[in-house]
Amino acid sequence: MSVSHGFKSVGVVGMGQMGMGISYVAAIKAKIPHVVMVDASASQAQKGVAFFESLLKKDVGKGKLEQNAADLARSRLTVVQSIEELGKLDDAKRPGLIVEAATESLPIKLKIFNSLATHLPLDTVLATNTSSISVSKIAAAAVPQGAEKGSTEAWKGPSRALGLHFFNPVPVMSLVELIPALQTDPDVTARARSFAEACGKVVTTSADVPGFVSNRLLMPFINEAIIALESGVASKEDIDTTLKLGMNHPMGPLTLADFIGLDTCLGIMETLYRETADSKYRPAVLLGRMVDAGWMGKKSGKGFYEYAAR
Repeated sequence: MSVSHGFKSVGVVGMGQMGMGISYVAAIKAKIPHVVMVDASASQAQKGVAFFESLLKKDVGKGKLEQNAADLARSRLTVVQSIEELGKLDDAKRPGLIVEAATESLPIKLKIFNSLATHLPLDTVLATNTSSISVSKIAAAAVPQGAEKGSTEAWKGPSRALGLHFFNPVPVMSLVELIPALQTDPDVTARARSFAEACGKVVTTSADVPGFVSNRLLMPFINEAIIALESGVASKEDIDTTLKLGMNHPMGPLTLADFIGLDTCLGIMETLYRETADSKYRPAVLLGRMVDAGWMGKKSGKGFYEYAAR
């Protein structure tokens, strides 16, 4: 049975590529009347809006979008620089759902969720776009500052939190992983699913385990390809070509790692290894060394391959 999400305004914390991609599908596909984006960095906010506008221009140029529809989508955007400012918006613009798309760091996400819980009403749905961190641990931070132990805010706050894992690039990738925390209310799960589907996504559900389904399977595969390279099993080109042509993958695992970001790959592998204590998730030494060298993949211009500056 389809459940209407009922969100008239959606907020996105973090105006990087992921955050702007989520904002884009919320405005274009789900046609949310108000999409409010939050980033403390004025320069990042400016870059984010420019990226959003470039996506609109590209879709208009390809005939996927009429110019008036693009103009309408652009008019739906509001940018604020703090979560406190987000909470002060009028009822029409204040989000009923907020998706956190900040750096894949537990301390950062805990701080954001605590701030969201402090400045937003108790019925605001809080979603994290984490790709590997415990959603239950993040949800536990969704308690307003100063809330007394055992109070309604203390026990109900985490029940409106869950994981909504979009994939990059968001406008292109058709999947969203939905990860209920141990604390998540079933109605919150249903509304979040309905929102993701309104964004044009196919939704799968995963238990709140390290890496969920996607990265629990993908990252060890990429890590093993890196180990094969550092062990001299084959060249990077032959590893990637073997998987592309032999397994019909769109791109080889080393190229994919570059596109994901080697620092992100390392962070996910470290989370899997730390939370399971299973040696099969131990990050490849070469992966750590490349991150140490600042070779993060496509975004830094160098990873397993080199990329020309834009």
